[in-house]
Amino acid sequence: MQRLLLAIALALFSSAAFAALNLNTATKEELIALPGIGPAKAQAILDYRTAHGAFKSVEELKDVKGIGAKRFEKLKGDLTVAPASTKPAAAAADASSPQRMAKGPVSSGTKSDAAKK
Repeated sequence: MQRLLLAIALALFSSAAFAALNLNTATKEELIALPGIGPAKAQAILDYRTAHGAFKSVEELKDVKGIGAKRFEKLKGDLTVAPASTKPAAAAADASSPQRMAKGPVSSGTKSDAAKK
């Protein structure tokens, strides 16, 4: 009964109720809401993710203990794996550096600047 209520609550309050569940960001509660996944298997998925890093594909779920071919076939349509977000070093450096200055002379707004014009 609690699983049913949890599934209903997730469906009503989740903005991604109709979207596939991302294995790399899913919480234990979200995983439990999947068909055939209870608390123990949800925890096994989270433990696998912690030990091995982000899932590279949905098929990698088959490597989790307790997820067999039949269960995977039932789940794969409800799952997705978002690509890892990595910034190139140059982009990361640009993001942390101050913004570029505008072209042309910079005015401080004083009378002497106005007189020079």
